[in-house]
Formats: sequence, structure tokens, C-alpha cells
Amino acid sequence: MRILAKNIKHLRALKKLTQENLAEELCVTRSRISSYEENRSSPTIEFLISFSEYFKIPIDIIIKNDLTKASDVSFIEVGNKRVLFPITVDNDNENLIEIVPAKASAGYLLGYDDPEYIEQLEKIKLPFLPTGKHRAFPIKGDSMLPMKDGSYVVAEFVEDIKNVKSGSSYIIVTKNDGMTYKRIYNQVKKNQSFLLKPDNSSYEEYEIPVAQVLELWKFTCSINTQEYEEHELKLSSIIEMFRNLGVELESLKKLIK
Repeated sequence: MRILAKNIKHLRALKKLTQENLAEELCVTRSRISSYEENRSSPTIEFLISFSEYFKIPIDIIIKNDLTKASDVSFIEVGNKRVLFPITVDNDNENLIEIVPAKASAGYLLGYDDPEYIEQLEKIKLPFLPTGKHRAFPIKGDSMLPMKDGSYVVAEFVEDIKNVKSGSSYIIVTKNDGMTYKRIYNQVKKNQSFLLKPDNSSYEEYEIPVAQVLELWKFTCSINTQEYEEHELKLSSIIEMFRNLGVELESLKKLIK
């Protein structure tokens, strides 16, 4: 249970709690917290339930997954449980983002809240991104010209729908329609819905109820791939494009300075 011991200690530290603080919150002794963190004894079921409820992370996530790569406690919440991993970092403490492969995008609706699904996604370092949780999504169709089928959008997770800005473009994951990329107009105060408007005038705008929305990701940057042949658009090629983009922007940043 070494992973569990590490997770207990790490999550406590992320919240800047001492062992005494956490013990008080969970109504146990400090020595019990110490014993669990040092892997000298195994936590009881009662403790795991209390710990899970306090951090709002399911017990199986705490037990099965190494959470020590989490750089903060801003986990993505689904319902009242935090089930997706937060921002992860590599050995150089650089943020990593996951890339959803085009061929597997249909399965994202089933796996978006499954830590094992998210963990197996390819990851890449993009040091030029602003602070926040980002993910790269494949674009299907041409409703958001000039981006065409096969392009990739890197987007930042939106924690609160109140922060949705009308006129900005987002990746929207819904219960009924899966994943789509559209320009959003916030109608939450009016009728608890979003108006989704394509940039391509050949497509019609439509509304979706807020209750149908599972995730929202705000556009950060993109890579258009229409100049490439389909056989060239392997995931490894997409990853290399992102890497090159990161190198180019870092070089530009140094020139500006």
C-alpha cells in the first residue's frame, strides 16, 4: 500500500495541512496519520471514507493511482466528486497535456471521467501555455472554418460555467451529442442554455441545455493539418507538430525579450 501512503501525505501537503490539522479534520489522532503516511499500518475503511469525502476524491482513485504528480489541488469535478487528474508535470516540473486521438474521440464521452482512460492518453509538454488544465482535441468536419477536419484544438478546462464568455469558441462535451467545437453564447440567466454557433455559415446554430453539458474547454491554440495527407496524420505526427510549435514559440519569446 505504498501508493496509498504517498497519496495521503501528498494530498495533505497540497492543502498545506500539518498532520495535526488533518487529524483534527478527520477526528483521528496525529499518530494515526503519521502511521498511514509512513506505511507502518493500513488505513481502516472508516478512515478512507472520511479521507475520500474530505478531499472529494473517490476511494478507488486514492488507492489505485499515484497522485504525487499533481502540482495543485484543482482537480476537475464531475458531479460532487473529483475524478480526473489535475495538471500533471514531468521530471523537469513542466506541465503536460493529454492528446485525445482522432480515432478514439468517439470514446471520449465514455472515458472523460475515467482516470485510467485519461492516464493512458499520450501526453506532451507545451511550455508556452498559460496556467490551467489543458487538453488537445481533434476537430471533425468544417463547421468552424478556417479549421478543417483533422485539425487539433488545445483548450483550457472551464471549472465554472459562469466564466463562459459569449462569442468565444469552446470544446463542448454533452451527454447526447458527445464532443463538438463551436462558438458559444451564454444564455444561462435567460433560459439555462448555451447557444452554439458555427463559424461556417453553411451550418445552423442551435441551443443545448446547461444540464446536458459534461465538460467545457476554452480555445487556447490550434494546429491546422489540411496541408497534410491523411496517411501523414498519425498521432506521432500530431505530437511532433505540437513539439515544433512549442519550440518555435519559445524561440520567438526569447527574441522579443
